[in-house]
Formats: sequence, C-alpha cells, structure tokens
Amino acid sequence: MTTRPTGARDSGPVPPLEFSPGGLPPSQLPAFLLPVGGEAALRRWAVASLVANIVIVLTGALVRLTASGLGCPTWPRCTDESYVSHPELGIHGAIEFGNRLLAFVLGVVAVLTWVAAMLHRDGGRRRRDLRWIAAGLAFGIPAQAVIGGISVLTQLNPFVVALHLLVSMVLIALSVWLVRRSRSLEPRPAPRGGVLAARATFALSWVTVWLGTVVTGSGPHAGDAGAARTGFDGAQVTQLHAYAVYGAVAATLLAVWLLRSRAAVLVLAVEVVQAAIGITQYNLGLPVALVLLHLLGASLAVAAATNLHLSVRRRRSPEVAALSNPVESRSPVA
Repeated sequence: MTTRPTGARDSGPVPPLEFSPGGLPPSQLPAFLLPVGGEAALRRWAVASLVANIVIVLTGALVRLTASGLGCPTWPRCTDESYVSHPELGIHGAIEFGNRLLAFVLGVVAVLTWVAAMLHRDGGRRRRDLRWIAAGLAFGIPAQAVIGGISVLTQLNPFVVALHLLVSMVLIALSVWLVRRSRSLEPRPAPRGGVLAARATFALSWVTVWLGTVVTGSGPHAGDAGAARTGFDGAQVTQLHAYAVYGAVAATLLAVWLLRSRAAVLVLAVEVVQAAIGITQYNLGLPVALVLLHLLGASLAVAAATNLHLSVRRRRSPEVAALSNPVESRSPVA
C-alpha cells in the first residue's frame, strides 16, 4: 500500500484547459485579457475597428478642410524641435496633432482586435482567416501613418493625399470582412447574373472613390493654401466621377432586382443619399460641412459595397455539388 507524505493534499485530477465556442471562458482568462477574450469579444472589436477606421477618415478630412494639413510642418515630429504641437502653431497645429493622436488610438484598437482574433476559437479550433484579416488591419495602421507622413513631407502632394484616403478605404473594407467572418455570415448561393452585378457594384464603387480623390486633388480644399493641385480640369474630372457614379448605381439596381437582398438595398440607399449630397455640395460651392458628409458617405458606400460583395457566391452545378458531397449524391430523392 502506498502512503502519502505528511502534509500532502489530494487535489484530484487537473482539468484540461477547455475552449468555449468563441474562445476562452472568462473564468480561465487573466484579468488583463478579459476585454479581448470570451465568446463575443472579437465581434465587438471587429465593429470597433470598422467604426474607428471611418472616424479617422472624417478627422483626416477635417484636417484638409480646415487647411490644417501642414499645421505640424514636419513628420514624425510636429516641428523640428518637438513631437507635440505648441501654441505658436495655432489652431491648425492643434487640429493636425489631434489627428495624429487619433491615429495612435486607431492603432491600439487594431492591436486589440488582433489579440482578440488570436484568442478566438470556433468550436475549439483556431481561425486562421480571422487572424490574417486582423493582422492586415494591424499592419495597415502604421503603413497609413507613414503615407500620412510622406504627404506632409511632400507638402501635401495631391496624389499622396489620395493614396492616404484610399488606404483608409481598404482598411474599412477589411473591417467589414472581419465583421462578417467573426459573425459567421457566409455568402449565400445566388444566380450568376446577381453575383456579377454584386461584383460590378463593388468594383465601380472603388472606381468612384478613386475618381473622387482626383476631383478633390483638383479642387479648392487642398489642406493648405500653398499646396499643389493635380493640374487636371476640375469640371472634366467631376464629369468622369459622375459617370462612375451612374455606373455604380446601375449595377446596384441590377443587383437589387436579381438578388432581392437587404445588402443590395443598403448599397442603393447609401448611393442615393451620397449622390444627393454630392450634387448639392457641387452646386453650393463645396461647403465644408457637406464635403465632410460626402466623405462619410464614401466610407459607408465602400463598407456597404464590400458587404454586398461578400454576401453572395456562385451556385455550384449539381455535378460539382455531388462531387463535393458524395453522401448527399447517394441519398434517395424524396
């Protein structure tokens, strides 16, 4: 018979570390990981990333619309002597430095989103797709900061400024993708024509946004009184931008007719409001408030078009479906 040493305590078998469907249960997480652990954590942080990336577009637009683009005249410092703004730089320095601070907040959100993706489990298994999307968001923020710094160092070159905005739109699209994947929103099978209409809406939305940056780079809101412009004829590029809008709306109408989905209707609703704002701002001489609303609309249009693009997939032919699921192919017909 085996005897135990004096003072030994039988604590019983140690239970294995188990994962809930969404990640570690709160009882097994260290306190500092509670905000990014648990079943719903990644879903919350994915939405937070989407909101934060839209907000940074608006604050960046505010920098440009208030002619504060060179409020901090250099980068990564605000001035040659200081990383922070000081009273001599005035309101423009405060606005530009405030936008830089918000970029750090966005970076924190992106990192916490990535940590939540690393901790997330789906039925006990890791999700590489979620990790890669979250990593793309996390690495996109410093890349975006570098592009912003180059725009300052090039005295607000309009093409660099346009790239700065387009990268933000890419991060918005990635955030929508993460929101859908974290909620297990799979694309539904749809007719070939409906899928093509959704893809065309997505592509034309990006063409519209890109041409919008060209219009902006040719217009009056340069971010600073001395900033260069593209040199393009403003009326001509505005007309090209309008043609792209017409194409995107036509593709969306086709998607609504063929798919009859809420995702398609949402894109159409955003486009209608966005077009109304664009026409109004053009006829009123580009007032700051309407331009800001138009940029919000552009962000929402990219988000909605991405959601539509990810919501559908091609239907598989019966032969392909049978090969991928041989059990079903042998089932008797009811």
